[in-house]
Amino acid sequence: MDMTEARWRKSTKSGANGGACVEVADNLPGVVLVRDTKDRDGGTLSFSAASWRGFVSMARHAG
Repeated sequence: MDMTEARWRKSTKSGANGGACVEVADNLPGVVLVRDTKDRDGGTLSFSAASWRGFVSMARHAG
């Protein structure tokens, strides 16, 4: 998968805790990418846009 156009962002809920969070790129068609901010070259997870929306919805309602 070509990820050169991915625009990575951290959650606005991420604090200044030394990078213990993830980054998300949701600007590519049909896919959402997720990676660890402490190990950006360590691998990337990919999800369908629908799966990611479901995860985010569940996470919001769990808190």
